[in-house]
Amino acid sequence: MFQEEVRVKTGGETDILDISDEVEEVVRKSGIKNGVVHVFVIGSTAAVTTMEYEPGLKEDLPGALERIAPKNIEYKHHLRWGDYNGHSHVRAAIVGPSLSVPVKDGRLVLGTWQQIILIELDVRARNRRVMVTVMGE
Repeated sequence: MFQEEVRVKTGGETDILDISDEVEEVVRKSGIKNGVVHVFVIGSTAAVTTMEYEPGLKEDLPGALERIAPKNIEYKHHLRWGDYNGHSHVRAAIVGPSLSVPVKDGRLVLGTWQQIILIELDVRARNRRVMVTVMGE
């Protein structure tokens, strides 16, 4: 097993970052040829998934999340903490904090148009920590 933390700076709510290269670099450093890589964002207002990293989808995903968990409705979290990011927590819980990707011949097994992305869901820019764990042989 090999583990390394990757740090990324986000630009704030709905910023979507392609972190495929960073994850691939950890896999390379690990020396593991076949197995799985697990990617986990540390924090409850960001998420990790895959998508085609292109301008249209970078607009579509936040739009879909707005329809599912609208920003401008009342959240109990707002009432308790007053930080007005309840929608951020709900959206992050829906997308999820982690992802596992197969590793074959020392490379990520991703589709041609499939990238690993981190989506910032909090209302402000953040310095994010992503734990990347590679397991296999």
